[in-house]
Amino acid sequence: MQPRPLDSSADEPTHRFRALWLSDVHLGTRDCKAAELLGLLRACEARTVYLVGDIIDGWRLRKGWYWPQAHNDVVQKLLRKARKGCRVVFVPGNHDAFARHYAGQHFGGIEVLSDVVHETASGARLWVVHGDWFDGVVMHAKWLAHLGDALYVLSLKLNRWLNHLRHGLGFSYWSLSQYLKGKVKNAVSYISNFEQLLAEEAARRHCGGVVCGHIHRAELRRIGATLYANCGDWVESLTAVAERDDGTLQLLQWLPQSGAVRIVGELTPEAAPPLPQSSPELQPCAS
Repeated sequence: MQPRPLDSSADEPTHRFRALWLSDVHLGTRDCKAAELLGLLRACEARTVYLVGDIIDGWRLRKGWYWPQAHNDVVQKLLRKARKGCRVVFVPGNHDAFARHYAGQHFGGIEVLSDVVHETASGARLWVVHGDWFDGVVMHAKWLAHLGDALYVLSLKLNRWLNHLRHGLGFSYWSLSQYLKGKVKNAVSYISNFEQLLAEEAARRHCGGVVCGHIHRAELRRIGATLYANCGDWVESLTAVAERDDGTLQLLQWLPQSGAVRIVGELTPEAAPPLPQSSPELQPCAS
């Protein structure tokens, strides 16, 4: 599908969705694109907003406090949406796992859940989960997960320097971290396994699809008969997943230069068979 732009406005929402999914914002880090996310939140209105984990980066905040006004503005915008009647659901990830202790509670109108099933307008069920439960490194080798996070931060710092140079030469943004993921065989295999495991678990739960985050790789496609949607991140990709009123899912990308939303993918999830009398419990990934 050829991407197409949609005009936006900083004053009034010009795009109205049934649901909107965001993940991996990483508030509390220098690489978080909070101002850009605020632009999307102003341009897009939804009846339900799902925050699919790693919204706040507790790992980084424990090492040193960083919380500029733009990060506070994002939190305030989400709280205002909740006060105005939008259902806001926070599904914590591994970087904000501290919030999992409060599953089932509400804070400022924001509901905290470990995972949740969303039903689309067409009757399809989508399992919404951050995804770190299916990351063997995070589950069984946390020291390696923290090392990987440190290397990712280093790649982002190199990215800033490289892209400053590229900008001066008239070139567009280029992601070193995404390039490395695409070139390293083990990283490609890891991503493929992660996606497959999540799709299989969604099908086992009698859901027609899964919406997740965690790996910072925006995606909207089918794996077998199961729809797989990954929200991407607000560190580099500036992407989100949205549901239109007819139940169609769209992968959106925010274009900060033009203040516009671009549709980069579109799929309609299929309705899953009726739920059994008892729902299966989550089986975390094996080591």
